Order: sequence, then structure tokens, then C-alpha cells
Amino acid sequence: MQIESLKVFCDLAETESFTKAAQINSVTQSAVSQQISSLERTFKSLLIERSKKRFRLTREGQVLYDYSKQIIQTYESLHSQLQELKDIISGTIRVATIYSIGLHDLPPYIKKFMKSYPTVNVHVEYRRANQVYEDVFSNVVDMGLVAYPQKDSKLEIIPLRKEPLVFICHPQHPFAKQKSVKLKSLAGQNLIGFEPDIPTRKALDKILREYGVDVKHVMEFDNVETVKRAVEIEAGISIVPLGTVTQEITKNTLAAVPIEDGEFFRPLAAIYKKHKVLSPAMKQFLTILKDTI
Repeated sequence: MQIESLKVFCDLAETESFTKAAQINSVTQSAVSQQISSLERTFKSLLIERSKKRFRLTREGQVLYDYSKQIIQTYESLHSQLQELKDIISGTIRVATIYSIGLHDLPPYIKKFMKSYPTVNVHVEYRRANQVYEDVFSNVVDMGLVAYPQKDSKLEIIPLRKEPLVFICHPQHPFAKQKSVKLKSLAGQNLIGFEPDIPTRKALDKILREYGVDVKHVMEFDNVETVKRAVEIEAGISIVPLGTVTQEITKNTLAAVPIEDGEFFRPLAAIYKKHKVLSPAMKQFLTILKDTI
């Protein structure tokens, strides 16, 4: 029996998926099944109730999971401490990020990190917000990058920065000639928005309710890139983070106008599972994100 087998078992217990457990450990699903069977033979116990309807650990499986998790955390802490003693920063960091952060904020900082630590591989997955949380909880990734982070007792949240929200419109739109625009001006306008389950949409809906503004969403999308394209073809106006439209402003394909009612921001954060042992590489990556993103 090896540490790797215990880790595969824990990943399977947490993801409840042979596919994800295989993905996390860079092995085949068949290898996962074989390692679970080997553990069952070693402990002479059935660890998983095999049912097509749902995944469930047996009582013996739950005990093995609880102790295995402690063993793995101790092992990872030992490995991390030894790396720090030797000033070794290497390995792989798996990151899940929402599209806007991954496309507009992250690239220059990954470049900076890789220049300082060329032996570290940073693997980035672009995901919807809810999927980022799922990947973090199930250990598919080491950390997630999100906007409007959701508090959870199982999560560590590292605030990064706050990004201003602005009106955007076509350069020929009447709003483009104004120094600022009131939220109430949205009434009667065609609004291009995010889908209702997107955190930025939820935050904007709350702001508009607080200011008593009823809006008409004519289009809804799950990412800011599509929102921008719709505004560029004059399908409507929108409210987006300023950092996502810098290129369009420079090219004069979009105009950004400050919101007159006050300063509104989108908070960005890194998240990772509570009690996760951070490798030296992850610690340095977080340091760069906190200093620069």
C-alpha cells in the first residue's frame, strides 16, 4: 500500500467520480478501480457501495477516508517543509478561473511567475463561477479565482483587489458623450446583461434594486466577451468591470462611462479548500497575485 493509493481513494470519496479522481491523479479510470480494489483486499473490507444510483462510502470506507486524509495532509506538510528547507519551488499548480479574470487579469502575472519560477507548471482551466467552486471543493484544482467570493466554512478566501464597474455603450450612443451617467438612466434602455446565476449579475441586480431602477434585459450571456460583442453591434448598453474593456476603449469600439451615483466595484479573490497544505509554489503564486492582480 502506498500514499498514492490513499490519495486516490480520498479524491474518489470527495469527488464521488472515478473520472475526476483519475483526472486529478493523472491516471486512467481503470487504474483508480484497481487501486480501490487493492485497498479493499489489504483491509479485507468493502469500502464503496457499488450502485448505479449513487456513490456512498461504507462505514469502513468512511473510517479509512478520515484516517487517510490525516495521513495525506501530514505527508504533504512534510514534503512542503522539506522543499522550503531546500529552497525548492517546483511542481504543478492547478487553477480554475472565471473567464474574465483568466482572459484579462491573469496572463501577465502568470508570465511574471513563470519567469521567476520556470520549473513550476501552471495549469489554468476557464470555468463558470459555480464550476470553479465545485473544482476547488472536489480537489480537481488547487485554487480558484472568482469575483464576489462566497463565504463558506470549507473555504479559505484571499482578497485580491476591487475592480471599478462602468457603463459601456457604442461610441455613437448618446451616453458616450457624457462625463458620467446615473443608474436611473438605464430605465427604458436595452440592457445587455449576464445570466441570472452569474455573481456579477446578482450584484448588479442588487444595486439596481437599491436604487429603484427597473431594467429590461434584452440579452443575457454567461461571459463578458459576448456581452461586449453585443454592445459593439449596438444591441444595447451594459455594466461591466473596467479592466475587461481596456482594449475596446483603446480601439474605440466601445465607450466606457463612469456611474454618477457612486463608485461600484467588483471584488476579486483567490479561494482554496480549508486545511489544504500549500506547496512553496502555491505560496509564491498567491504572493504574486496579492501584490499585482
